[in-house]
Amino acid sequence: MAIKSGPELPPASSTDVVEQRTHENGLRKKQTSLLLRRLKKIGWNLLPPLTFVAIVGLWSWSVQAFKIPAYLLPGPGAVFSRLFSDWHLLWNNAVITMTEIVLGFGLTLVSAIPLGLVIALSPLSKQILYPPIVLLQLVPKIAVAPLFLVWLGFGMESKVLLTILMTFFPLLIASISGFQILDTRLLYLTKSMGASTWQTFRYLRVPAALPVIFSGIKTSATIAATAAIVAEFVGANQGLGYVLLKGTSTMDIELTFAVLVVLTIIGIVLNYLVEISEWIMTPWQRSASNS
Repeated sequence: MAIKSGPELPPASSTDVVEQRTHENGLRKKQTSLLLRRLKKIGWNLLPPLTFVAIVGLWSWSVQAFKIPAYLLPGPGAVFSRLFSDWHLLWNNAVITMTEIVLGFGLTLVSAIPLGLVIALSPLSKQILYPPIVLLQLVPKIAVAPLFLVWLGFGMESKVLLTILMTFFPLLIASISGFQILDTRLLYLTKSMGASTWQTFRYLRVPAALPVIFSGIKTSATIAATAAIVAEFVGANQGLGYVLLKGTSTMDIELTFAVLVVLTIIGIVLNYLVEISEWIMTPWQRSASNS
């Protein structure tokens, strides 16, 4: 008895074979491209720490190769060991300096941005407020710092005030430019569509101004740490600036470099906080960069 076999499949044509191979090759290329993009992204994110490692390595090599004395340039090992041995001293004074930075920079944020909005939207305010602000900016801050000590004493108030004065103007200029960057034709368009003044401000003017304002915030954040240290140079009995002066006056160069490392870490943390804030508040820029 013969067994019936199932229906035979037609032999695959050469066109089907070519299409299948083309599809497989396309999948392989897509997977390879995706892997390369991931590796490229990982390598790109690793560049900053690798750069830091390279700088430390070059520093260590230079000290050993040129036999630089420790009282001129200590090696990174000696500096990092002081970070651990004097961590209590550095931490206590770093808290004071960070408090001055946060207070001064925070007061700058809550005053410069609203004032920039008022000056940008009101020609009368610009005529009245902008000239004295520019005049105040032209006055050397280091020259008036001793006056702050006379008026406010050696406490934190004089340091916070100097930090505000040094960080205020860059953020004010960025705020004015940001709020004025919007095309007036867009304002006419939203008005013709029935949008209220608040809706236009919230959904159009603020998103257009935020990238420019954050560029000013980054500049002011960089200046804030320098301003606090300069204020402590003028007159203080605590803070990282005081420790830095104490280290240089006693020729304790290892302690001086340890303070510089701590100040660098503070600056990096402050910069990353601003970057994270910008990432959260400007989601449309994330979408544009990912596309």
